[in-house]
Amino acid sequence: MELHHLVNTFGQDLQRRYGEKVHKLTLHGGFSCPNRDGTLGRGGCTFCNVASFADETAQQLSVTAQLTQRATEVNRAKRYLAYFQAYTSTYAEVEKLKAMYEEALKSADIVGLCVGTRPDCVPDAVLELLAHYKDQGFEIWLELGLQTANDKTLQRINRGHDFACYDRITRKARALGLNVCTHLIVGLPGDTRVDHIETMDRVIGTGTEGIKLHPLHIVDGSIMAKAWRAGRLDAISLQDYVESASEMILRTPPNVVYHRVSANARKPTLLAPEWCENRWLAMTELGRALNIKGAQGSALGTPFVFPR
Repeated sequence: MELHHLVNTFGQDLQRRYGEKVHKLTLHGGFSCPNRDGTLGRGGCTFCNVASFADETAQQLSVTAQLTQRATEVNRAKRYLAYFQAYTSTYAEVEKLKAMYEEALKSADIVGLCVGTRPDCVPDAVLELLAHYKDQGFEIWLELGLQTANDKTLQRINRGHDFACYDRITRKARALGLNVCTHLIVGLPGDTRVDHIETMDRVIGTGTEGIKLHPLHIVDGSIMAKAWRAGRLDAISLQDYVESASEMILRTPPNVVYHRVSANARKPTLLAPEWCENRWLAMTELGRALNIKGAQGSALGTPFVFPR
């Protein structure tokens, strides 16, 4: 059975609601990150490839030019979501954000925005701006990078915020009618399978409408890369990822949309795990596991028993 028959995927959700394929076009707004520029910290999260970050002062293509270029590259849809993906896409003055967001929304084939950011970089003015676009009929997704609900792990990876910060912003966004998609990383050092399940349960408790699952990538230039090369950090195996991810999906209500159930990266940037170079491998194995265990939401309300 194919994965989309077992998981409520974003692609099928959009197809159902719009009656046709809607594709995300990724944009770079030239944003930075407060965890790198000294506002909150320096060096970034320990999993980030700081050395390869783009020069923030470099001339970027306009939003319109990027959308045109991306639409030509994908050429698989007639309508699109403008996805401000790179770095912290709410980390600027509201007037600058307004100009960039509205440049994207003025395109006739753009049906909405996906805005990737950190939960500690979403002031009320930004939430109100996004809610304004939602009220105009646009599809708006606030994508929050949480990674884990374990505060000790968040501190260990130098994340710069705690779960309470994420919880507060998610509830504020939902009160304004905004859709929230929560990014989670499976395989962070210190997190166990129990942590993965507890993270999912706590995130679902905030009312998030979307989830993105991501296996931990150890990438060149990151702090984690140094630990991995020194033999102090193990990469997550495909089997362990599938075990945790499938259990998390089983405990997710069927109405929650999965924007992603895995992710890939390319060498030489990717150091480990090697299986993350194949974008289909984890999805295929997840499909097999769920075909045996059950579809999304089938384990709701059941206590998680850690396997012996």
